[in-house]
Amino acid sequence: MNLQTIVLGNPIQDWLTALGIALAINVVVGALKWGITRRLADYLRRTQTNLDDSLIEVVRRTRQTLVFAVTLYIGVHFLELPPELDRVLKVVATLAVFVQIGLWAGTALDFWINRTRKRALNGNSAAATSLSALSFIGRVLIWTLVVLLALQNLGINVTALLAGLGVGGIAAALAVQNILGDLFASLSIVIDKPFVVGDFIVVGDVMGTVEHVGLKTTRLRSLGGEQIICPNGDLLGARVRNYKRMYERRIVFGFGVLYQTPADQLEWIPGEVKRIVESQKLTRFDRAHFQKFGDSSLDFEAVFWMKSPDYNTYMDTQQAINLALLRSFEARKIGFAYPTRSIFVEAPIRIETVIPVAPKA
Repeated sequence: MNLQTIVLGNPIQDWLTALGIALAINVVVGALKWGITRRLADYLRRTQTNLDDSLIEVVRRTRQTLVFAVTLYIGVHFLELPPELDRVLKVVATLAVFVQIGLWAGTALDFWINRTRKRALNGNSAAATSLSALSFIGRVLIWTLVVLLALQNLGINVTALLAGLGVGGIAAALAVQNILGDLFASLSIVIDKPFVVGDFIVVGDVMGTVEHVGLKTTRLRSLGGEQIICPNGDLLGARVRNYKRMYERRIVFGFGVLYQTPADQLEWIPGEVKRIVESQKLTRFDRAHFQKFGDSSLDFEAVFWMKSPDYNTYMDTQQAINLALLRSFEARKIGFAYPTRSIFVEAPIRIETVIPVAPKA
């Protein structure tokens, strides 16, 4: 091959030199990337700071194809090229630079989000919920800024473009208003924090543990084991009961005894209920009263507080109280009432009819 052959106004030797420069720079960048991510990675992970760890993750996101697009433009920059080809290479190189910057910024954001989420899940689940939305918003802002800067460097009037996008954005918002409603509801959930990941909530007839708060939906794991997916807009407009934030559980329970129970026994029952409740762990007695005369029983009502919000702990305590009441009432011959109905039948009244007899003439 004749090295003096002219290609696009430049000898083939100059083209090979330009390509060699581009490849050489690309190889140097690749070697630096390999050295940082392989050789220094083990050493940097043993340090106390996270800055060097984030640097490793950012370097790993370096794309050699994007680097080659830039180095190729650098290599041929000293050649005499047609204006059209020079413009194309400049556009490609500019886009490659900004795409690579976007990848680096996105990787740094992901590294910070993931590290913060891991720490938050151990002590602050509310922060973990917020980070899910912040990650999406951060990515949108990064790539929006990258695109605008790239267009600005390519000579496009960004101001006129933003004005046009504003008008089009209004039309698009009207078309996807339901999706946007759920999106803004997600942001409201993140900011106001009515519930976070790990909370057990009840919304209408739906109950479950919050597994994930997304941009459009929130995922719950029900007591039956299935996953329930609820739109964020529905959750924001409903009354939510958050049982994870319940510090104490107020318990109201009642029972009835037979109408044949003597008055002194009825007077003894509230004190016995108090004694049994106070004998249990994690309870705080409130009151016990002879409440009312029921249809087939004399009804009592008792109230106490569980110092633990755990439902299984409450059920164990309630079971112990019920068994203790049953044994105590059996010892004093007090019977628990159940629905009964008494029918009283009176003896029939005998009615005699006297027919007067006319006297004989």
